[in-house]
Amino acid sequence: MRKVIIPSDFSENAFNALKYACQVFKYEKSEFYLVHAYADEVYQDYSGTDRDAFEKRKLEIEKAAATRLQKVEEQMHSYAPNPRHKVYRQTEFGTLTDVINDLVISMNADAVVMGTQGQTNDRKITFGSNTVQVFKYVHCPVIAVPANYSYTQPKQILFPTDYMIPYKRRELKLLCNMIASFRSTVHVLYIDSVSKLSMRQEDNREFLRCGLGNPNLFFENSNLKDKTQAILKAIEEHEIQMLVMVNSRNSHLEDMLYPSTVDILALKLEIPFMVLQNLSR
Repeated sequence: MRKVIIPSDFSENAFNALKYACQVFKYEKSEFYLVHAYADEVYQDYSGTDRDAFEKRKLEIEKAAATRLQKVEEQMHSYAPNPRHKVYRQTEFGTLTDVINDLVISMNADAVVMGTQGQTNDRKITFGSNTVQVFKYVHCPVIAVPANYSYTQPKQILFPTDYMIPYKRRELKLLCNMIASFRSTVHVLYIDSVSKLSMRQEDNREFLRCGLGNPNLFFENSNLKDKTQAILKAIEEHEIQMLVMVNSRNSHLEDMLYPSTVDILALKLEIPFMVLQNLSR
């Protein structure tokens, strides 16, 4: 049973991510957990010092969120009724990243699917701050879906890597299942001016080859110094429908998880972005 956490702030972008999850896990028995974290909303909404008034406002926001989350579930069933999918709703007083990560750990979740932006939908900030925090700290794969993205099966997948990190079998399993479901072609892109691999890199590449176990697996090189440009070029050349990267210390993605670089990538990234984690859990 696939366990998928889908955070919602009731924006169009959040619902678009939910629709993507319904489609990408269409053929899998899945439990969808619709989650709304509302601590920031309470603190922003109430600036007084009266504790009783604060608790009253907190309860009001929680009740309103629960009602809206129920409507999201109803919209989901209307959009994509599926007997394979069970849906659960949860509202939590906490920050989004903490709430998601606690759920990931407690229920041993397989994936988080969320929008790239929140209610502001501000094109200038591209990957919203919440999305970046989830990328960095949540201990399971995260799929971020751009605003207004129309679902397309991920037949062509790009996986940039430097082969410097040992991959985790569980993280690759989600990708493997997706590859098998859609008979996807995977382009593994090594970005470095030096094409010769070390022993460590060769071993990690071989682990990746065996772990993905896909006949449509291609290993490619790019000597472009700008990693973002190398990725965007490969996306265009291969008509990529999903970008996959691994979050780990000293990885390409960690290098890119800073506002300016993430924005450069996201401004031109119009496809779902899956972030695998190399974190213990």
